[in-house]
Amino acid sequence: MSDNRSLNIIPQSRPCVILAMSNPAWHTSFVEPLLPTSKPDTIREGQRTEMTRIAILIGYLLLVTARLTQTSPVSAEEAVLAFAVVTELPKDKGRVPAQVAIDGAVTPMTLLASDEILPNLAWKTLEVCHALKLEGQKTSEGFRVHTVRAIDSAMLPMVLQGFAGDCLLKKALDVAPFVD
Repeated sequence: MSDNRSLNIIPQSRPCVILAMSNPAWHTSFVEPLLPTSKPDTIREGQRTEMTRIAILIGYLLLVTARLTQTSPVSAEEAVLAFAVVTELPKDKGRVPAQVAIDGAVTPMTLLASDEILPNLAWKTLEVCHALKLEGQKTSEGFRVHTVRAIDSAMLPMVLQGFAGDCLLKKALDVAPFVD
């Protein structure tokens, strides 16, 4: 026994358990029965519950705020797809009168060209009865055009095809007497 004192070996009161790592988690099921049990900290548990409730409430408020901003006038600034048929010979290339179809409803509007659209070849060569596919914003002044593409009148929606056909017939009858 005197040798134990000289080596300062402390006798262990509990058996030693080596933890093994399999998968990414430590297996402590062998150690848990050896650890002293303690009461759960009710104050911390209550704080966690309250913090969880607050986090859920903040998340809910953020979702509601995001939903409200989608239905606000800011959504009116999103690009709208429209189709148009030019009704008159444009005197000013920045303001072109046309029949515009948006979501199946046809209305006479003025197409307002932005600075990016004016040099576009499709916009430079506009004539009466040209069919256009547009993206832009509907405003009180007319339809502000962001992108333009000349299309065949057969690619127009059905609500505009009749108008385009009548326009082409009228144009043909106006031009026919001058051909000879």
